[in-house]
Amino acid sequence: MEVFLPIAEVSINIIAIFSLSTVVGILSGLFGVGGGFLMTPFLIFMGIPPTYAVANEANNILATSVSGSTTHWLKNTLDYKMGLMIVLGGIVGTIVGIITFTYFKGIGKIDIVISLAYMYVLAIIGTAMLVQGIGEIDRARKKIIIKKKLHSHYWIHGLPLRMRFKKSKLYESAFTPIIIGLLVGFIAAIMGIGGAFILVPAMIYIIGMPTKLIPGTSLFVTIFVSAIVTVLHAFNYGSIDLILVSILVCGSILGVQIGQKIGEFIDSSELKTLLAILLLAVGIAIAYDSFFAVHDAKEIFNNGTKNLAPFSNFIKNLSENFSIIYGIISIIFAIVLGISAAFIRRFFSNLRKKYIQKN
Repeated sequence: MEVFLPIAEVSINIIAIFSLSTVVGILSGLFGVGGGFLMTPFLIFMGIPPTYAVANEANNILATSVSGSTTHWLKNTLDYKMGLMIVLGGIVGTIVGIITFTYFKGIGKIDIVISLAYMYVLAIIGTAMLVQGIGEIDRARKKIIIKKKLHSHYWIHGLPLRMRFKKSKLYESAFTPIIIGLLVGFIAAIMGIGGAFILVPAMIYIIGMPTKLIPGTSLFVTIFVSAIVTVLHAFNYGSIDLILVSILVCGSILGVQIGQKIGEFIDSSELKTLLAILLLAVGIAIAYDSFFAVHDAKEIFNNGTKNLAPFSNFIKNLSENFSIIYGIISIIFAIVLGISAAFIRRFFSNLRKKYIQKN
């Protein structure tokens, strides 16, 4: 079943995109990692131009982050003050990232920049996860317990403007989370990902936050960063396609809920190793596609808007003539879906608890 995307101007298979986003969502829920660094390359492989893949995946991440953050808000496992400090840096980082994105797009090199970024990021993350996963399996087999030093001190901890974060029970320089936010925002703008693969380790090993507050705070930060990326991409490039976003969001939210449930019953050490191998495989595929594959020239037919369905025509006109409004609508759409998913999950979870108590 194919549908034409009026903004990206390509045809996609709805079932294939939905299934893929569901699988990536399951992996995200299972391992607690963002699916952007998997979903964006997959979208590119399926024929969606990199510029559009990055922008629409950022909007998709917004929806899943809202869903997850709402769940943590209901559980009171969020440090808003720390999150807002990271967001401050994230805003600046996102703007710098968009300026960089615009520069490379202007000289016609943005596709190769995105490919290279994913190639290196997937290689680094995949290798780190593979080493960690093999180590965990080996230690579990030998029954070795290693006590790690949770919080090391680096130059960043000596920065001024120290403030107290009551929720996390920390006394840190405000510049520590702001600098981390700068890096996360820059990466999100270039690659269309939430930046959790940097943010979560930084929260653990640099900031030293309590583990129970990290997932919710990370998702809280991602909401703002992804929202800014979405609006800026919509305004500067008109690259947000609500039809594609709808398919991605529905599949991802469903997958995340399934993945989180599966994660409650299994040990993820072996699966982490498999995920690492998958990331490395995707990185190698991107490298091959970028440097060695021979691409056949494709003839592009642009029939304007006259042959589009009324809804597709409306979306295209809105994106071209009212880009800021269109970006805001995209954000609201993602937020509504995300919050709805969180409350629906809570409703069924409470229903299940009542059923268990009665029996």
